Amino acid sequence: MVSARRLFEGTLPIAAMSRLREALAGTDGLVHFELDFGRDSLGTDYVHVRARASLTLTCQRTLEPFVLPVEVDTRLGLIRSERDEAGLPPDCEPLLVPEDGRLKPADVIEDELLLVLPLVPVNPDSSLPDEVTGHSPEEDSTGEGRSENPFAILRELRK
Repeated sequence: MVSARRLFEGTLPIAAMSRLREALAGTDGLVHFELDFGRDSLGTDYVHVRARASLTLTCQRTLEPFVLPVEVDTRLGLIRSERDEAGLPPDCEPLLVPEDGRLKPADVIEDELLLVLPLVPVNPDSSLPDEVTGHSPEEDSTGEGRSENPFAILRELRK
């Protein structure tokens, strides 16, 4: 694939990716991908991975599912042993290739999607419930319910 500079494009069902499926709240949808194999001017074999998907995660703030669009655009340097990692260009992440030289493209795509998942998924459109914050939204908009200065009582004690 490297010598022939192969390019693979296609889609994979999210439900078919067992490791990714464990981290998701839903498995509907497809991953659109491109794998571009080649060799750079320094002789480094690489695969350029591009993938995009809409993944359903559980918001850790509200515990509700939400859809997070993700995109992967990574260049992986294909190495045969860990000591070869030092010879990779700075824009390449290492990918250890098995001794037989065969990669499973679906596994490479799944690995890269797992790496872009947030450590703590939070829906950007969510907010904490009023019970947690201890005030209602009306108080925020009017400014009522707040003391003018939280240290005003200390001023009274000093007198």
